Amino acid sequence: MKLKQLEGLLGGLTQFPAPKVELEQYPTGPHIASRMLYTAENSFNDITGKVVADFGCGCGTLAVASALLDAEHVIGIDVDPQSLELAQENAADLELDIDLIWSDIKNLNLKGFHIDTVVMNPPFGTRKKGADMEFLSMGLKVASQAVYSLHKTSTREHIKKAALRDFNAASAEVLCERVLVPQLVS
Repeated sequence: MKLKQLEGLLGGLTQFPAPKVELEQYPTGPHIASRMLYTAENSFNDITGKVVADFGCGCGTLAVASALLDAEHVIGIDVDPQSLELAQENAADLELDIDLIWSDIKNLNLKGFHIDTVVMNPPFGTRKKGADMEFLSMGLKVASQAVYSLHKTSTREHIKKAALRDFNAASAEVLCERVLVPQLVS
């Protein structure tokens, strides 16, 4: 699948009608989601034919992208049942098969599942300090191949150091960063 086609399909997904601030819910935009998953597949072969888990899947954007890129099996996990309903609707609209699990990431039990790749846009930890690290820690525990995660630029060095030092990641690198270009208003 071409990048533009992936982005277009993700752009048609239903997003949160009323994001829950306490859960740090925010949509994963089609631009960043398509590029993240496209890079994971086309640069590292981490999606097609793999078992992919989307931690904190919300509306299912990363899970849907994984399924569209021919993941063997996709699992979306979220603590919010309304988000899981949206993820299910989004998957059904595109005739995709995604398994959804209602669970807090701290209590996640994936015994019996082999997970190759974890993708996520976790809470940044602005409401609950350390929430991003809980997601990262669990992702690195269960993924046999790779973890792809979106984080704030201001926490980049902390995340990289923690992944290597505290969570025994083999490597931690920034694959992409969002650059804001100032617009001139006349």
